[in-house]
Amino acid sequence: MSTMFTEPEERVALREAVKKLASKYGREYIEKQAAEGGKTTELWLEMGKNGFLGVNLPEEYGGGGGGMADLAAVLEEAAAAGAPLLMMVVSPAIVGSIIARCGTEEQKQHWIPKIADGSVTAAFGITEADAGSNAHKITTTATRDGDEWVLNGQKTFISGVDEAQVVLIVSRTADAKTGKLKPALFMVPTDAPGFTKQPIPMAWKAPEKQFTLFLDNVRVPADALVGDEDGGLWQLFAGLNPERIMGAAMSCGLGRYALEKAVEYAKARSVWKDAPIGAHQGIQHPLAKAKIELEQARLLWQKAAAMYDAGDDFGAGEYANMAKYAAGEVACNITDVAVHTHGGNGLTEEYGLANLLIAARLGRIAPVSREMILNFVAMHTLGLPKSY
Repeated sequence: MSTMFTEPEERVALREAVKKLASKYGREYIEKQAAEGGKTTELWLEMGKNGFLGVNLPEEYGGGGGGMADLAAVLEEAAAAGAPLLMMVVSPAIVGSIIARCGTEEQKQHWIPKIADGSVTAAFGITEADAGSNAHKITTTATRDGDEWVLNGQKTFISGVDEAQVVLIVSRTADAKTGKLKPALFMVPTDAPGFTKQPIPMAWKAPEKQFTLFLDNVRVPADALVGDEDGGLWQLFAGLNPERIMGAAMSCGLGRYALEKAVEYAKARSVWKDAPIGAHQGIQHPLAKAKIELEQARLLWQKAAAMYDAGDDFGAGEYANMAKYAAGEVACNITDVAVHTHGGNGLTEEYGLANLLIAARLGRIAPVSREMILNFVAMHTLGLPKSY
């Protein structure tokens, strides 16, 4: 018996509910907050109150009991409504997933309900200036001192630290500076003594800011360690696969938003004759191509999320990387076509597409560059020799 490829009814209903809520805020709200240095707190808390932020987290800890596919659908719909929430990639997807899979019972009870309802926003600190995508070069260290851990190091391009109460810091234990990375993950309060942050001025205007972090003898209790200090890389990848899936979903949402605006404009704008500009193949074909590429990328993230939710971490890693690559590419292509469809209007503040060009471009760089994804696919999927 053949079945159509469709999302479950519950997820379709979830999408509709999120679309309704996010549309109430929309692009105007996000742009106003970005321009005035404000945050998306009202939208964030309303999303949390409705159960949208923690839809992927276990029900017994106040989450929705759904999967990564549900959370990614939430983010895609919010972005498609003009209100992308970057911290969803971080707080419920990365940090929430790692605590749910690797944390102690006490950690789950303490953190998951607050992450799910939005009352706590968790940031994620992995990137370092001299390491980039190479997690094996992380130099932030954690040293055991009696009942405490002492953290020292720096992180850069860490999102939303000014609106977070806690940062999941990826470090290595002091005795593991050489050889294979043994990541040790710590929940570090943003008001901890010795923890300082410095904003990085970005050309991309968004409510979420980027920061460099400095950890100078930051002391945390023993129970701030998430998982096992000897737990290996799988604890990290419990959060990195969701990060890529969510990044792909957000790029797809941005792409949907830009495409909808371009199609609306192409139907309404008329210049040379009575027919709208959308009647011409020079306008139609780039938009149609973008639509096809968008649907390809959406299928990839849905497959990656289904594999992650089924517990296939390696398979999910392969498809999460492919999805993130495809979605980053199409978001750039669509926003460029959308700007071009609008002509000069595409670069005005009124139409709100120019800033979207930079936001979409981020999808080719973060959370991992497209070149590193191509390396991954070449090596792990195609079996080619390691090139780096």
